[in-house]
Amino acid sequence: MKVLGRFFLDRPAWVAALVVLGAGLLPVALFMDLRSISDQNLSSQARTLNQVITVFRAYYAENVVNRIIAAKGEAHPLSLFRDTTGGIPIPATLSIELGKEIGALEGNVQYEFVSDYPFANRPAYKLGAFETEALAAFRASKGAQKLLTDASGNLFDRKITVAAPVIMGKACVACHNIHPQSPKKDWAVGDVRGIQAITVHQPLVFSLWNFKWLLGYMALAGGVGLTFAIGQFGLAREFNAVNSELELKNAFLSKISANLSKYLSPQVYKTIFLGEKNVEISTERKKLTVFFSDIKDFTATTERLQPEELTAFLNEYFTEMSAIAEAHGATIDKFIGDAIVAFFGDPVTHGVVEDARACVKMAIAMQLRLSELEAKWRARGFEHPFRARMGINTGYCNVGNFGSESRMDYTIIGAEANLAARLEGIAKPGGIVMSYETWVHVRDLVNAQPLAPTRFKGISREVVPYEVEVVSADVTVGAGLTLRESVAGLQIFANLGGLDEPGRQAATAALRRTLEVLERDEDAET
Repeated sequence: MKVLGRFFLDRPAWVAALVVLGAGLLPVALFMDLRSISDQNLSSQARTLNQVITVFRAYYAENVVNRIIAAKGEAHPLSLFRDTTGGIPIPATLSIELGKEIGALEGNVQYEFVSDYPFANRPAYKLGAFETEALAAFRASKGAQKLLTDASGNLFDRKITVAAPVIMGKACVACHNIHPQSPKKDWAVGDVRGIQAITVHQPLVFSLWNFKWLLGYMALAGGVGLTFAIGQFGLAREFNAVNSELELKNAFLSKISANLSKYLSPQVYKTIFLGEKNVEISTERKKLTVFFSDIKDFTATTERLQPEELTAFLNEYFTEMSAIAEAHGATIDKFIGDAIVAFFGDPVTHGVVEDARACVKMAIAMQLRLSELEAKWRARGFEHPFRARMGINTGYCNVGNFGSESRMDYTIIGAEANLAARLEGIAKPGGIVMSYETWVHVRDLVNAQPLAPTRFKGISREVVPYEVEVVSADVTVGAGLTLRESVAGLQIFANLGGLDEPGRQAATAALRRTLEVLERDEDAET
């Protein structure tokens, strides 16, 4: 059954052809049965008519012809015709006796001639309900109603009785009104003397067999349908088992993919799982904007923290920076110790200019967030919070999958990527340094001062770095009484809530000395 089910499942056109064939065979089966029923009915009617005619011919030969011949041509119509030489049956007697002869055949047809006015020399006939109703109806209509039909029987043997009125003619009236055995002497022409009823019955078994073609069609269609249903039921059970297994596998794969997504940049993850990129060793040469950052004096900072504390602060740092990078559309290449490598331009790009601008905006947002985190970390006992240096460069790099067939990494290589790392190396803590190629695209976005042309290791050309002049200018004095100020060459952080009176005096004196130096230098320049 399963093999048959799979066979039709793989060949839906065959199923459609079988359905069309089945629909076409139904009217053929009905036509064959109707023709068979018609033939059987005609044959049955012919046999019945033959039997009736045979009975009538035999009765007529015996009780009419033979008696007239025996009486040498004399004929006397009588009700008791057998008691008289040359006596022949009158119509009523003929009908009654023929009915008995036909009924004795034990066929499917019965004939009766009955009346509620039988001759005195005949036994009374007990009329049935239908016969009584028929007589009353015929007499009420004065013979205008010609037929009445009654259906009776049970589920297995149906009977149809057709009754017709026996109407008195002129000869009948003359005979009946003077006949000594007649119970009624005032008959008139047109009166209903009685009824003649013909009953036909047919067993249901015979009727059902008349539909042998339809029954055969239904048996065949039912067998095919049952076979198909059993096959489909088996396949359905297999499909349910497969679906359950697939649900488990999908849940497992969903969990695995969710876990893997944490090891990949969102852009790379989407392109792989959506099938937009083939997982194979291949690279492209593209113009990217590369970002490189690390934490100033990270090694010295780690010596002051326990491993658990260091892990918590470093993970918080990476989490905050990654969220900003993803928000600006960066592809995070990797984390190298405390360093972050990211780039713009692949696998999603908005153009070289917009990629460069997005990268610089990201770097500024990171420095701003680090300024906010600095206060929080100090409040948690982190004496020397992380301060990041950042470098940005725009140029051509090779980007794609590097490695082996069994282990590969999506990354970038090239001198322009190395330049971003070199620029980060000359940045001040909390500062951003970018190349001329990047500055060209963002010069209307930030203020940046060119530094002295520099030659970097591994870079053949002389590079003019640009240092972002203002990373942030923000003063916040709130519930925490914290002051932060950061401009190029100057960073101020003061936890005013944590200063005691001597500390406040010392801070005030330091700020005044700084202002005096600044004012003196300004006077000297003027």
